[in-house]
Order: sequence, then structure tokens, then C-alpha cells
Amino acid sequence: MVTMQWATQDSSIGILSNMGGMMEGPSLLLGPMLTVMVGFFFYLHARTERNEVMEKAEAAAVEKRRARPSKRSALTWRRQSHAAKDQQASADFAGRDVDWFHLGARHGRVLGFHRLNLLCVDVGSTFTKACLVSPTDGQLLARSARPTTSQTDVLVGMQRARQDLVDQGHQVPDLAQGDDVYVCSSAGGGLRLAVVGFERQVTAEAGHRVGLSAGAKVLHIFAGRLSVADVAALRADRPDVILLVGGTNGGNSEVLLHNARRLATSRVGAAIVAAGNDEAAQAVAEALTDTQRRFVMADNVLPKIGEVAPTSARSAIRVMFLRHVIGGKGLSKGPLFASLVQAATPDAVLTGAENLGSFLGEDIVIADVGGATTDVYSVLQPEGEDATLRKHVVAPLWQSRTVEGDLGMRWSAATVLEAAQSEGMSGADDAGLVGWVRSLREHTDRIPESAQEQGWDAELARLALTLAVRRHGRPANPAEGPRPLVNVKYLIGSGGALRHAPSGVAEGVLSGVLTDHGGGWRTPTAANALVDEHYLLAALGLIDDQDTGVSRGLAAQILEQG
Repeated sequence: MVTMQWATQDSSIGILSNMGGMMEGPSLLLGPMLTVMVGFFFYLHARTERNEVMEKAEAAAVEKRRARPSKRSALTWRRQSHAAKDQQASADFAGRDVDWFHLGARHGRVLGFHRLNLLCVDVGSTFTKACLVSPTDGQLLARSARPTTSQTDVLVGMQRARQDLVDQGHQVPDLAQGDDVYVCSSAGGGLRLAVVGFERQVTAEAGHRVGLSAGAKVLHIFAGRLSVADVAALRADRPDVILLVGGTNGGNSEVLLHNARRLATSRVGAAIVAAGNDEAAQAVAEALTDTQRRFVMADNVLPKIGEVAPTSARSAIRVMFLRHVIGGKGLSKGPLFASLVQAATPDAVLTGAENLGSFLGEDIVIADVGGATTDVYSVLQPEGEDATLRKHVVAPLWQSRTVEGDLGMRWSAATVLEAAQSEGMSGADDAGLVGWVRSLREHTDRIPESAQEQGWDAELARLALTLAVRRHGRPANPAEGPRPLVNVKYLIGSGGALRHAPSGVAEGVLSGVLTDHGGGWRTPTAANALVDEHYLLAALGLIDDQDTGVSRGLAAQILEQG
């Protein structure tokens, strides 16, 4: 048997030439060539069959609301589907006297070839960040960042970022070769979600938390029976997806059915994820089908009081985002970009945080400060009563995200200062800082130049991050206790304000968060602070392949950045 391992077309030609040289006469070359051609035909057939099975499995998983394994995202489930089909293909081809050319990244691990490097791209509203990762151990090979070209075509910015990696001397997959390219996006406003529920502090609150965990910007929350005026207000907020919830399993279904029928006949064009009372699921589906609405049925987000079940609805929201939302934002002129995106960026980051927490077996918090918003993610391991008792009407999500739309480094700088002053935070009344924030109101693209301006910008970041973590850790309502963050082992900072800060500044900002005693939340007792300088958290969430060394290699490098 001749083993062929290659990375370029030239080397494959050389292999074939060597094969020919080992044989006497040109006619003897025909046999090996036919063998390769026949094998290639069977490979393509298996690949087509695998893709068809995957598509049917993914649709069935959402449409029929099949349960996912706990603590596994839909991306992980999809990787498992890839792996299962790869194993089948390997078995089908076993015993054939030929090894295959490297024709695809994910097929390489079965067929025995060197995979191409993995390209991970985060298309943000301002910058497009790319990193190149080794397919064997997850080592970061190179990274680049270019302005997002959302005014023309985001693929232009992606191609520029990719070319930067090529110019650094690396083999980089072409964007059209999607098997080796992993993309998340928050451009164009990301995923805009509305929640329609029964009671504001019960099912609507559960839907709100699940929506945030799916990476959405929750811009509208309604509780009760939708009226004509309520539908008009919902439509005015232009959501991409509506999460329709209501009632525990076996509980009230009247409001859920009323709202489903009202949405079915409304002029709201958003796709719908229905995740309410299971006993009303068939009637809800019929109402939405009758008017040909785009919808997906998911498991109830609140099957019973004190229990939140986010996995099915989170997966369904992701599917609707990929099927119906990302391609309709006018970010790109062709279908390629929509076909490449695998998740909204916050969803990928939360998945990365879940993977990191799983590898470490430790509690972690990620604080990402941007120009307009500040996101906080926490992945916790509940202990004691937190792990066994249902103390709340809506149980906390141990893998959670909160978004503070009024806390940011540029567009929301003024409201950061106002919020900090209202809570009596030290430094919020500094005259220099007040003047700096006033200048940012008129020049949101301003970059600090002098040491003094860098100091003011760092102080603004400290206030924004501290306020955001305070809100994340405080009780969601008076009947609940604070989020148990006391055992957090790592506080990981993210965002341009931290990545591009002078040496030592980011560490000082994060230290200020960890020493925020008296802020209404339980500060960690022994946390390590570090910055995700290389955009690896999103990459860890996108690749999400826990059965290889890639994810573990990425996780190790995230901690090494500290």
C-alpha cells in the first residue's frame, strides 16, 4: 500500500511521478491511477451521504425537540455528528488498498492526512479579528485585525485579515474552503431578540436569561396577553427572532396559545422559537403553520418552577440565527458569508467559556468591555445548597451572560460616568475624567495618545467593568441571593481597551474589579486576572472539538496570557 501525505498540489504530483518511476512502462501507471480515481469516487459519495444525514439530523434535533447531552452546545453536537459519520466512512473504506488525498479538513483526521491550519474569524461591528491555529495541538500560529467593512461587504475585511496571515508566511485556508474556516459575527447589530411570555418574573424572566445565553441582544420583553398595540410596539423594535414562552409543563396554556395566534396573524416578520408549555406545543405549531410563519419548536425553558432548561431553546435560537438572520442583514452581497458563520459572537464566547471551565474544573468570569456595551459571562460549579435546592422561582443559569447596554468605552461613556457617580464610586468625579468623557461624546473614534489620556481611558474601563460585574453578581430580584462568585478562580478581561492598553494597565483595571468590596456582590477570594489578548475565547467556542488536542491547546494558551 502506498501512503500519500501531502499539503500542496505540487507534492501530490511528485508522489504520482515517483509511483510512475517505480514501474516499467507507462501502461503500468494506469492501475494505480484507476485505483485512486475509484477511491476518490467512493469518498465523494460518502461525503455527500454524510452531509445529507447531518442536515436531516440537525433539522430533526430542533424540529422534534430532541434532547441534547447536558453541558454540550449545538456546536459540540454537530461536531459529534461529524465524528460519527467520519468513523462510518473510515469503516466503509477499511481494507481498500489506497490512502486518500487531503480533500477537506475534517475528513483529514479519518483519512490520515495532514490537515490545513484552522482559520478562526470574529467579525465584529468595528474590527474583524482573525487567528490561525494549528490543527494538531491548537497552537496559535498568527493573528491579525482589520476594520470591518460592513458598509460595502464584510468579506472584504475578512479577506484582508486572511491576507495578513498569508503575508506572515503561513498556509491559510481560503474562505471558500469552509471546512477549515470558523466564523462568528456580531456585525450589523448581532442577533436581536424579543421575548414574549406569561408572567414577567417567571417565564418571561426565564426566556430573557436563555436569550442572553444564546448570544442575543434582548431588546424587547413582554409578559401577558398580546394586544394589537402590544404587537405594534413589538414590531417597532424590529427583532430578528421572537422567543415565545409561557407556562410550566402542565400549567397555564391559555396565554401561550393566545400569543401564538396573535403573532401568527400579525405583520411581525421575525422568525419564532416556541419554547413554552409542552402540552400546548401541538396547538402552537398548528397556529403558526396555518399562516406559514417561520418557526421552530423547542423544549420548555421553564418545565417546572425552580428549573430553567436552556439547552433546546438556545440551540433553536442559534439555528434560526444561522438560517434566517445572518444572511438578511445586508452584510455581504453573496451567500458565502452566511454559509460560513457558525454562531453569534457572544454565543461562541460563552461556549468557549463553558469549555474552559470544563477543562479547568474551576469557576471563571469573563468581562468584555466594548465601545457601546459591556458583556459579563460566568461559568460556575454549584456547591452545597446551590447544587441541590431549588430556592428560586426561576433558577440561576450556571453558565450565564449579562449585557449592559449603557456601559461602554465610547458611545456609552457618558452613561458609565453617570452610573458610577450615582453609586458613589471613587474617581468618578475627577475633573480630567469628566472632560475626557465629554470629548468622547463628540469623537467616538478618538484614541488616547498621551499618558494622561491613557490613564483616563483606563479609569473609564475600570468603572465600566466594575459596574458590569456588580450587576452580573447582584441578585436579579429582591427574592434572590447574589450570584455565587466567591470561588471564581480566573477573571479574564477582553476588549480593545484592555488588549491595547500599555503594559500593566489592564492588570490594574482588573485588579480594581476584584477589590470592589461593598459593591453589592461577593467578590472572589483568590482570583487570577488575565487578558485574552489573542481573541482565543471565541476560537475555543467555535472549534469546540473536545475530543482532540486543539481545544485543550487553545485553553492552555488562554491561561498562559496571564
